[in-house]
Amino acid sequence: MRSDATAHRIPFHFEQKYDKQRGVARRSDSVYIGWNESIQATQRYMGKLTTHVLDTSAGIPGRHIAVRLYRCGESRALLVTAETNADGRVDAPLLADDAFQPGTYELEFDVAAYFAARGVELADPPFLDVITLRFTLSEPSHYHVPLLVSPWSYSTYRGS
Repeated sequence: MRSDATAHRIPFHFEQKYDKQRGVARRSDSVYIGWNESIQATQRYMGKLTTHVLDTSAGIPGRHIAVRLYRCGESRALLVTAETNADGRVDAPLLADDAFQPGTYELEFDVAAYFAARGVELADPPFLDVITLRFTLSEPSHYHVPLLVSPWSYSTYRGS
C-alpha cells in the first residue's frame, strides 16, 4: 500500500475494484489504498466546482475579475460571489461537499471592468461586458470551468 498523500485522494469518478489478493481497493489509476479508507473517502466526496480566467490577449491570468455563481431553476438564485486572485483562480471551490447539487448553473464574469482596469481601449459600450456561462452538473465529480477571454472573444471547456 502506498503511504504518500496521493494514495489518499480519491476522486469519486475513478472506478474502484476490490483486489482480493492484496486486500485493498484498486482505483483505475492503479493507486492502492485500504478498502475501508476508500469507502469512507468516497462517501465524503460529493463533487466540486472550480474556475479560473486566462486573458488570452495578453497571455496572463485574469486577475481581480468579479465572478458570480447562480443556480438556475424556476428562478435564478445567486449562490456565490467571488473574485479571481493573482493566478486568475477563485481561492476556494464555488461549490463543494453538501453544497454541490446536480442541476443547471450560470457563472458570470465581469470582463469589461477587468479590461478597462488594465487600460485596454474598449468600445462604448464594450463588445463583451459580462460573460455568462450556462452549464449542467450531472454527477458528483470535479467540474473545472475555465474562461479564456480577450476583449473580443471567449471560450470555455470542462477541465480537470
